[in-house]
Amino acid sequence: MTTDLAVVAFPLGSFRAVVEGGVVRAATFDATPQPIRRDRWDVHAVLTAYFDGDVDALDRVAVEPDGGTSFQRDVWKRLREIPAGSTISYGELARRVGRPSASRAVGMANAANPVTLIVPCHRVVRSGGALGGYAYGHDYKRWLLAHESKLLPGTTPVGGAAGHTPT
Repeated sequence: MTTDLAVVAFPLGSFRAVVEGGVVRAATFDATPQPIRRDRWDVHAVLTAYFDGDVDALDRVAVEPDGGTSFQRDVWKRLREIPAGSTISYGELARRVGRPSASRAVGMANAANPVTLIVPCHRVVRSGGALGGYAYGHDYKRWLLAHESKLLPGTTPVGGAAGHTPT
């Protein structure tokens, strides 16, 4: 199977996605700008659309994360159901995967997410709307949530945690 790399620049650096057969297997941020690279399956075009303001574009990307336990894969699947511009709590996500007392395990599954951004672990916040953790730090999480919220009618950037579903 042919592997490509889709690399897109955005205000905090670069975003890279490993694409095999049109399916994203892994994705990461890099604070160092990288040369733009396009894949043969148009994942690059979808990523560019997202960073240009089409915050729902990521829904059009097929993902098949490498690795993970069955619990982690279930969490990652549920993350893709959180709409752009919305946030939910770790507790709510735990309820959605059928393990209401597993908030910490949900947080660990988020931290192990190999397809960041496209599997939107940045949309999970603490109860009450505080940011919570993010593998790339609060600047990235804040930027992503603000990017998604400011572009959707009726939402506000993080700080107010618009769209937050309380626990």
